Amino acid sequence: MIPRLAADRPDASLTTAFLSYIASAGLEGEIGRTAAERNVFATDNSIYQVEPAAIIFPRNTDDLKRIAKALARPEFVEISIAPRGGGTGTNGQSLTSGVVVDCSRHMNRIIEIDPVRRIARVEAGVVKDQLNKALAPHGLFFAPELSTSNRATIGGMISTDACGQGSCLYGKTSNHVLALRVVLADGTDFHSRPVREEELRALQARRDRIGNIHRTLARITRDDRAEIERIFPKLNRFMTGYDLAHVRRDDGLFDLNAVLCGSEGTLAMIAEAELNLLPIPAHAALVNIRYDNFNAALEDARNLGALDVASVETIDETVLRLAKGDIVWPRIAAFFPDDADGPANGINITEILADTPEELAEKLSAVTAALQSRPFAGRKGFTITRGKAEIEAVWTMRKRAVGLLGNVEGPVRPVPFVEDTAVPPENLAAYIREFRAVLDQEGLTYGMFGHVDAGVLHVRPALDLTRPDHAVLVRRISDAVVALTRKYGGVLWGEHGKGVRSEYVPEFFGPLYPRLQEIKAAFDPLGQLNPGKIVAPTGRTLPKIDAIPLRGSLDRAIGNDIRAAFDNAAYCNGNGACFDFDADSLMCPSYKATRDRRQSPKGRASLMREWLRRLAEKGIDPRREATRRHPFGMVSRLWNSLNPANRDDFSHEVRAAMDSCLACKACAGQCPVKVSVPAFRAKFLALYYQRYLRPLKDPLVAAIEITLPLMARMRPLYNAIAGSPMGRAMMRRAGLTALPVLPPLALRRTLAAQNVPVATPALLARLDAVARAKAVTFVPDAFTEHFDPQVLLDAIEVARLLGLTPFIAPPLVNGKALHVHGYLGAFEKTAHRTAAAIDRLAETGVPLVGIDPSMTLTFRSEYSGTGMKGRVLLPQEWLATLLDRLPSPAVGERRRVHLMAHCTERTNAPVAVGQWKTVFEKLGMELVIDDVGCCGMAGTFGHEVRNRGISETLYAMSWQPALAATDRADLVMATGYSCRSQVKLMEGVKLPHPLQAIRAALQATYPSLGYRWDV
Repeated sequence: MIPRLAADRPDASLTTAFLSYIASAGLEGEIGRTAAERNVFATDNSIYQVEPAAIIFPRNTDDLKRIAKALARPEFVEISIAPRGGGTGTNGQSLTSGVVVDCSRHMNRIIEIDPVRRIARVEAGVVKDQLNKALAPHGLFFAPELSTSNRATIGGMISTDACGQGSCLYGKTSNHVLALRVVLADGTDFHSRPVREEELRALQARRDRIGNIHRTLARITRDDRAEIERIFPKLNRFMTGYDLAHVRRDDGLFDLNAVLCGSEGTLAMIAEAELNLLPIPAHAALVNIRYDNFNAALEDARNLGALDVASVETIDETVLRLAKGDIVWPRIAAFFPDDADGPANGINITEILADTPEELAEKLSAVTAALQSRPFAGRKGFTITRGKAEIEAVWTMRKRAVGLLGNVEGPVRPVPFVEDTAVPPENLAAYIREFRAVLDQEGLTYGMFGHVDAGVLHVRPALDLTRPDHAVLVRRISDAVVALTRKYGGVLWGEHGKGVRSEYVPEFFGPLYPRLQEIKAAFDPLGQLNPGKIVAPTGRTLPKIDAIPLRGSLDRAIGNDIRAAFDNAAYCNGNGACFDFDADSLMCPSYKATRDRRQSPKGRASLMREWLRRLAEKGIDPRREATRRHPFGMVSRLWNSLNPANRDDFSHEVRAAMDSCLACKACAGQCPVKVSVPAFRAKFLALYYQRYLRPLKDPLVAAIEITLPLMARMRPLYNAIAGSPMGRAMMRRAGLTALPVLPPLALRRTLAAQNVPVATPALLARLDAVARAKAVTFVPDAFTEHFDPQVLLDAIEVARLLGLTPFIAPPLVNGKALHVHGYLGAFEKTAHRTAAAIDRLAETGVPLVGIDPSMTLTFRSEYSGTGMKGRVLLPQEWLATLLDRLPSPAVGERRRVHLMAHCTERTNAPVAVGQWKTVFEKLGMELVIDDVGCCGMAGTFGHEVRNRGISETLYAMSWQPALAATDRADLVMATGYSCRSQVKLMEGVKLPHPLQAIRAALQATYPSLGYRWDV
């Protein structure tokens, strides 16, 4: 049995007083101080881990002012804060032992869009893609493009002066910042925008902090102009942080925002930004060029850049190989084919933009002609990508490169710490050759990708930072790379900010470093804003890169065997793909509904790591505890649940985060590192409920597949309970709600009357070869069989209409509910028993077809440990093998139908979702697969009282508006039983399964059967 893990109580009395003061001053946001909250905010996408004292979630600018005014009080001079945006920084920019100020939860309003002036005004927590989604109807967008654009906040982009793909065309974030509303460390609320000389003189004359800041900067930019000119590099990625080279602009304006952009929260808190917008390019195409080796791709990039293209992005063989196993690959595979001599070992993606189709064709022709007429050693073939969706898919693959590098087996994994260097593009190939030599000398593997047109390359050496011999390489490699960047006229921090790497700032800036200290002192004289980043106050030194705690040093206690046993939880690299703002994307539903980072795959993985570490400190191996029998289990669980001493068990905080997981497995399919929360959640719950009592609903839900046949025989009684106010009240007390009623139709009795035989291995084995080739066995899940049996009857009819002989499998317990709720012992027995039964049926050669995608895909994931060899097909996988049997429709107008596919199906079987299109196309229908998020039901999740609020929130975020926007003349279908249940519950509308629409289409072809489809 796992022990009690005392939750660390924050004991810093000064921090407590500070937070109390802010709360009493009228803070409208929230304060987070639990062990779980502090743990989740202790990491970003870097190699470091620093636990904050607390987290403040401000609701508006007034809250930022309350925080700053409290900082300025004499009693709180020792308090420090660090603003935080999307939390995806690769250099620990927002990590602090002080107080985190997270603007992403509440300060995410788009305040104004002016399409005529091409200006947007937003709060700091607005996500870049969120803004661009709102701008799209106006034909505008906010540049530049980032790989983390679906979770990077505008405030975070400004704080690191972020840039990415296309920066040679669009520049950096600072190039598009028109004005900033900032809150200084004394509570001053200031609107900063470029000013003329007379306005600057007025600002300098002020007797407050604003005046001192402008006097300081005016003096430095005047007196140290020569040093600024000498030291600041002439690069596209010129500098991040305190950019003195651009304070005095070419147009004569004085721009304070030049030093605020890239200052990483060390000068002020960003509240709002006024941004310059650009027209969306009217026409675009990509030329995808393949190479024998990565060096050839780097060398050729210079030739491509001379062809008047918008951008050139490069990817090495390591990233390319990982991309081929990613969810996005099926959509783009045709653009990166293998050549006769094998796959490419590097690619360049060249973007071409134009205002008209004719201009695009002309530019494209020029580029392809140059490629064909000017051969280059190592260059293989190329393909062209046209169309918005296809181009977006290719860029999605490139964006996922950062996360994909973490998706490898074993503890040695690519990690970021020297990954965004920038050198003049003409020096890039030579620079990379020496860079690779440094890594090769250390015997390391690595992955590379980047913006070769801008001279930026992302390099992640593969290390296991739990190993002391690998941890020391962070220093050795960093020092070597710093020397290389100086040799080739570049910088260490070309894109992702300085953060922990600020140690190298004094050496790089030399005589200008004291001037940077003066700037810091003017803005933040007490050094309370994100200390340790970019500049240290006079008389102090910046922390060393190897003096900050590494995540690996904390993981060392866990051990590699235990890390490997918990489904990549310990290997989450913090890339934050699960923080996607978009309600119509699939990962992660609970985070979208709550905006609480604990309730995300990254948050849950962080808590799991910490939980495993605390167990290891007590000498507990959770794998052994999972198999240990406890003779006094119920008594001890009762005692532990009632004992007040157990109230502060850290395991409770972990369980609270796990409770909101929908077990949709979107993370298992979409997380670049393949962190599978449902998998490690089940293992955690199994151990947690060895120590504590389960809620009453758990055994009821876990036994649902076994009890459903009994309830079906007692249908009137069950329906009276599920349908009456008294019965619903009773179920609510048990923790369950919104239970469906059982229909009068009994599936197996009806099938027996229709002479549909029950499949047994002996019966199927007796079929001759011809009969066996025409046979199919349907494997019903308990939910569809008992609550929606008409779907199975229609599936049977589809088989008959196609000239096949349908069979029905005997009742089989799938066990998914057991797994979801952590009954792993019972699940393992059930899974082995059911796997053996399926294998016996599969050995006859008759195809097996499931109905519900979530239940069917359980056989491919949760059953992986059973050794099951038989494959239960999804309906569309089966139908895709029967296209020659589907009738071709008469020529005429094609009917449009919509499909809302189950989220598990879309993320874990993306190719299969596309097969529905093929099937309906053959039947003469245009199938639109709607991009919707989670419906909120997710099996039994939405039937639990504690989850119903999240369930309804999720439905309202995506499915409800999608259904409302659908043309009433179009048929809308849903593959998931739980999805159809949610729509029926929320809208009173019964959506059909695609098999039901296919039956209708087939019977329309054979009208003598007399079946009519009623939409």
